[in-house]
Formats: sequence, C-alpha cells, structure tokens
Amino acid sequence: MSLIYRSLITSVGKFVPKGLKPLWEHPAGPTTVFFWAPAFKWGLVIAGLADLNRPVDRISLAQSSSLTATGVIWSRYSLVITPKNWSLFSVNVFVALTSGYQVFRVANHKLSSKNV
Repeated sequence: MSLIYRSLITSVGKFVPKGLKPLWEHPAGPTTVFFWAPAFKWGLVIAGLADLNRPVDRISLAQSSSLTATGVIWSRYSLVITPKNWSLFSVNVFVALTSGYQVFRVANHKLSSKNV
C-alpha cells in the first residue's frame, strides 16, 4: 500500500503549482500522515456541530468529557512535537470547544433539573 501511496504522491507532486510547493513539501504537509490524520479528524468536529441541535438528555456526558480532554491534550501535544503541526492543533481546539460546549449543556441541564 505504501508503494502505491508514494507513487501517487510522486505523480501528483509533479502538477503542484509553484506557489503551493512549500505546503506540499512541508514535514507536516499532504504527503505525510501528519496531514491526513487531522484532516479526517474534522469529522469529529462536524459531528459535534451536528449535535448542537440534539436534545440535552440524549447527550453522553462521559463521551463529551472524553472528547474535551482528548482535544485539550492533543492540542498541547501538537505544539511540542517536531514539526509543529498546526492543522492537528486547530482540529483539536475545535474538538475541545464543541465537546466542551456539550459538557456545559449537560451540566447546566442537570443542575437546573435539581433546582426544580
């Protein structure tokens, strides 16, 4: 599989415009896993945004808390590794924010239902 991937990247690389060559050849660019893993992780952010309309009683506090912690931890990690991976940082900030908002919604719902 890696032979096919390398061949594909080499073939596509010949058509990359000169202005995009620095991005293409970056150590965390599209020719590496450091680019593709964060690109696919945006699916978690999209799912989190879709859950903003979900009723609060159907949101998992454990899952949202785990995603928030994961987002915070990986945001920090993405800035201490070499090369700094800004795409990994940005996706994890958004994962932490969207899931953190869900944690806030659930906690607020539970506190308000206790006061009733």
